[in-house]
Amino acid sequence: MKRGPSGIYKTDTTSGEPVRAFVPAPLPPDPLPSIDGARARLHDQAMLACGRLDAISALLPEPDLFLYAYVRREALLSSQIEGTQSSLSDLLLFEIDEAPGVPFDDVVEVSNYIDALEHGLVRLGNGFPLSNRLLRELHARLLARRQGSDKQPGMFRTTQNWLGGTRPGNAAFVPPPPGRIQDCLADLERFIHAQEPPVSPLVKAALAHVQFETIHPFLDGNGRIGRLLIALILHTERVLSQPLLYLSLFFKEHRSEYYRLLDQCRVEGDWEAWLDFFLEGVAETASGAVETANRLRDMFDTDARAIRTLGRGAPNAARIFDEFRRRPLTSISDLTRRANVAFPTAARAVNALNRLGIVDEITGRQRDRVYAYHRYIEILNEGAEPLPNR
Repeated sequence: MKRGPSGIYKTDTTSGEPVRAFVPAPLPPDPLPSIDGARARLHDQAMLACGRLDAISALLPEPDLFLYAYVRREALLSSQIEGTQSSLSDLLLFEIDEAPGVPFDDVVEVSNYIDALEHGLVRLGNGFPLSNRLLRELHARLLARRQGSDKQPGMFRTTQNWLGGTRPGNAAFVPPPPGRIQDCLADLERFIHAQEPPVSPLVKAALAHVQFETIHPFLDGNGRIGRLLIALILHTERVLSQPLLYLSLFFKEHRSEYYRLLDQCRVEGDWEAWLDFFLEGVAETASGAVETANRLRDMFDTDARAIRTLGRGAPNAARIFDEFRRRPLTSISDLTRRANVAFPTAARAVNALNRLGIVDEITGRQRDRVYAYHRYIEILNEGAEPLPNR
């Protein structure tokens, strides 16, 4: 459907030269994208996939293990889209404070993303509304340390930003001027909480994500906050009881199409093409998460059966194995603290798991060795390799 631009251009001179900045119209689009025909089938497939993901997470014996792993995978992928080069192993090493040689600035950005997401979930769980205030809190945590600390953490921008080009005058896209941000975000917040017109949670998340990316209200971190917004909306709207749907891998794999469709929404008002892309991503991502959960469950069961063959050493090995399931890359010292066992007990159990081929030592050091539950990490790493430098 042809609507024309989904906003208006305003000439802004705050950057020292006349700039045509784009100010989006309030949501929802007029007319609202229709959910019928092929799009209705795609929407139903996406909702069904989310339902399966919610069901499998409820059936897992320890759903927090899956959430722990998926949050870290999402943080890694979302940060990679913004240019970080950290790996999952870098992040896990950083979290046990035994990471010599890890690209510190990059891994801190990933760690900050985890902190922001977990903060958002706690706030929502305590009844705090999904709001612009919460987005500022998430942003403050996202940019809390190292890179980005000079980019006004937790504050909406007071200067003009742009995408592409060397300045606003030759940029590929110029978001709203600073003076328009508060009104644009107030409109977005009203849409997120509006009951009329009725909009499905998936459509609401899809439209809100584009609108947030178009407003680009922060000096840095907009992409990561915009992707977090999707997960938080779906969690708030009770599509998923656990926030296990993250689209960063889909956006990473189709990033050229992703950026093209965002522009197409703004320039042509083609929300339908974006919605089709988004729903396809939800269906593919949710189905992939279900498959991953099943693979992890089967792997845990197989390894647990192998551990039961160890005889007298089986109980301690099982106890240490549980800690590897919670954190698949760790040291004996860390295992000693978390499992509350003596160092020799932990060391013997790790050696037993090593003989079974469940864990491997990865440092080659004689002291302060680090062990990895390698098959677990390999599953989580699928699609999470750092992007090539651009």
